[in-house]
Amino acid sequence: MSRLPFYLIVGLLLVVGIAISVHRHVQLEVPWTPGEQRQVWEVEALVNFNAQGGPVMVDMALPTNQQGYRLLTENTASPGYGLAFLEDERGRRAQWSIRDAAGSQQLYYTVQLLVAPGSRAPEVESPPLRRDIVWERPYDTAAAQVIERAWGRSADAFSFARELIRDFGDERQGENVRLLLTQFERSPLLVRLLNQAGVPAREVSGLVLEDGRRRQSLTSWVQVFAEDEWALFNPATGARGRPDNLLLWESAGQAVLEVQGATNSRVSFSMLTHNQPAAAAVRNQLADDTLLNFSIHSLPLEEQALFQTILLIPIGALVVVILRVLVGIKTSGTFMPVLIALAFIQTTLITGLVGFLLVVAVGLVIRSYLSHLNLLLVARVTAVIITVIAIISLFSVLSYRFGLNAGLTITFFPMIILSWTIERMSILWEEEGPKEVLIQGGGSLLTAVLAYLAMNNPWIRHITFNFLGVQLILMALILLLGNYTGYRLLELRRFKPVTED
Repeated sequence: MSRLPFYLIVGLLLVVGIAISVHRHVQLEVPWTPGEQRQVWEVEALVNFNAQGGPVMVDMALPTNQQGYRLLTENTASPGYGLAFLEDERGRRAQWSIRDAAGSQQLYYTVQLLVAPGSRAPEVESPPLRRDIVWERPYDTAAAQVIERAWGRSADAFSFARELIRDFGDERQGENVRLLLTQFERSPLLVRLLNQAGVPAREVSGLVLEDGRRRQSLTSWVQVFAEDEWALFNPATGARGRPDNLLLWESAGQAVLEVQGATNSRVSFSMLTHNQPAAAAVRNQLADDTLLNFSIHSLPLEEQALFQTILLIPIGALVVVILRVLVGIKTSGTFMPVLIALAFIQTTLITGLVGFLLVVAVGLVIRSYLSHLNLLLVARVTAVIITVIAIISLFSVLSYRFGLNAGLTITFFPMIILSWTIERMSILWEEEGPKEVLIQGGGSLLTAVLAYLAMNNPWIRHITFNFLGVQLILMALILLLGNYTGYRLLELRRFKPVTED
């Protein structure tokens, strides 16, 4: 029979598992190792205004995911105010409302941003060209001459924007520019001139991030569009490009803050930066409550803790397959060592080993007495189960009385599995003798210890929990091992006399 379909399935599992894991690392920035740290900025916006004793409506622009930064959490503090987060053609905005307010008012908005150098800039649509630009005399003549001068020294939209902005600098500032600046602010004026020249542009607001700064204001930037691309220009210097520490707070060309029913409105910003584990930094993004989100992080924390243990079982199963198929170690029960290893994770290795040996030893003694009663199998195993429960309860009480709190964790052992283990070893003792019991019992303990070491490794725990594609890779490896028909390592002892001859 052809083995091609088998190898195709194994190859498909490997490719899909690796692809899913790489996608989570690249797109969602889930780290490969548990100890990685990520930089997080915490920015607080403080809105101040004087209410006039009536209804108040406050509308403030909010940042979005952008190149270099990704939103983690956002919170507000606005006692007595209604709050809604809106998203439309004007971008993301927060809207506070209250029926009656008087005097000085303060509203707080706090956002945590993950520094993500690999994140892509979102797609931005080009703003429509303004066709209703009207200049009064003599500003119309000055604007036309400023545009004509910069146009002659440029080759495309971006170079035109650069030359136009440089003409507003102190060194190249002419009479026409000085005349226009007496009537208009620089950034809106640059956008107006660019639109008149047929270049789509708009004014956006950015926040320069500096650790520990307080009461900072937003700065104006000019966003220029050409041929499905856009570029950011500093209206003061003409430098093109977005600085690494610049957070675009409002990028739709709208007002940052609009307040109705109040006066003297203003917004200021404070910021701090700190490092935190990368896994925690991306947890909120992985936990987004969407219908198509199949991440473990979307589950409640209690279920996440449960799955963190369940997802380790395939690792223990792989250890069992390797030791039984390739090495040839005999165990009492196929996957009993995996369950014992899970108990070791809860009890710690030394406590678990001592507790396991004590329970099994006492259980074998009692089981040897039950064998003289000639009971049926079901009744005999049931009696063993009750006996194991009694033994574990007794050891727990004694441990507590002697102040050995570690002994209380013996209750994590799977009692049914322990009972069947005692039953099998007792039958094996009667049929094969104590030597075979030691071989299978020792093999089971060795396998359980090795499975525990693999499953309790911090890196393996991190990988299995955060990259579900690893389960497909483990499946492919186990299928390959299941196809092995060669000699086991322990069987090679049979060939030792041949080598001596």
